[in-house]
Amino acid sequence: MSITTLVHSDQSIQIAVQDELEWTPDVDAAGIGVAVEDGAVSLSGEVDSYAERMAARRAALRVHGVNTVVDNMVVHPKSKWAVTETDIAKEVERALKGASNVPDTVKAEITDHAVVLTGQVNWDFQRRAAKRAVQYLRGVYSVESRITLTARPSSTDAEDRIKNALIRNAQLDAKTIDVSVSGNAVTLTGTVKSWAEKQQAGHAAWASPHVTDVENRIVVRAY
Repeated sequence: MSITTLVHSDQSIQIAVQDELEWTPDVDAAGIGVAVEDGAVSLSGEVDSYAERMAARRAALRVHGVNTVVDNMVVHPKSKWAVTETDIAKEVERALKGASNVPDTVKAEITDHAVVLTGQVNWDFQRRAAKRAVQYLRGVYSVESRITLTARPSSTDAEDRIKNALIRNAQLDAKTIDVSVSGNAVTLTGTVKSWAEKQQAGHAAWASPHVTDVENRIVVRAY
């Protein structure tokens, strides 16, 4: 039995990303261009909705060897049915109110199909939930979150508690991740094998009740 070592060249990553886009049911890969340089993937072209745009980004990030994705895609709906800003505003308000994990402190501003979320919440998961609640709505072309977290006291054991959370996480190799805490700010460094691991580490840090800022500098490196 021979063992083949995979070399993640930019060309092989490009082919793998194109294949993954083709494999993803909610993405029309024919309209998306893929370019790769040093593991950084650039996606271009037109998609039918913001939801499809997000699905394409997630698909690219799933591919082994990809360390980041640059999103140059443009939302250009194929439907002839016009959706007005008033329609979008009503749907966004309904979606935010209907989400049980989004507090009523979150507000939205809509300009030319772009949604800007503002307000203050207690936890980062609420901030992410607010964005998820509106990004799949018809007529939404982009979503920007300017939601901030409420002030919270710092803790001398925050660094140890975050490190322990990383160790508990079955999806992470905590030995390759370093944690540094200064006041309420956390900086993550080190290396992981996939974008999903980097994201998991970030979520673990955000779960601390003493954190208001996380700078995720972890490098995705396919071994």
